[in-house]
Amino acid sequence: MDFEEIYQAYFHDVYLYTRSLAIDENIAEEITQETFFKALRSMHQFDGKKDIRAWLFTIAKNTYFTHYNKKQREVNQVEVSVPDDIRVVEYLVNEEQAFEIHHFLHTMEEPYKEVFSLRTFGELSFEKIGQLFGKSDGWARVTFYRAKKKILAYMEAKRDEGS
Repeated sequence: MDFEEIYQAYFHDVYLYTRSLAIDENIAEEITQETFFKALRSMHQFDGKKDIRAWLFTIAKNTYFTHYNKKQREVNQVEVSVPDDIRVVEYLVNEEQAFEIHHFLHTMEEPYKEVFSLRTFGELSFEKIGQLFGKSDGWARVTFYRAKKKILAYMEAKRDEGS
């Protein structure tokens, strides 16, 4: 059986299976498509010892959980970073505190300094920043988050000194 025949024979079954996992029809369709893409890429690993439908369902299940976990991380990251973003903006609005941040940025190690500056002052997307460094957008996001944490810790320490 060639891959086109497998796709035709099992697409609907895999879609119904992913639909039982994902509430959203669009996500179920996306996961189904990705399942067949992964199956095509790893077809050489399928030895025929188990039912092809079970193999496809396993790929679909793993693809769904990868998708679900990625979405959870994104949601958690947004929830965590919003208050930090507001605090950084508040510091930048105050001229004296903004100068303190720039002073700290001047001493900050790379790539944190450049990633923070590109994101905050250059308003570049994480995807573009990642491209500049030859890395992923996830790398840019994590590096920015770490830089922001360093700046907030520095500003909190400066605030505590002044108290």
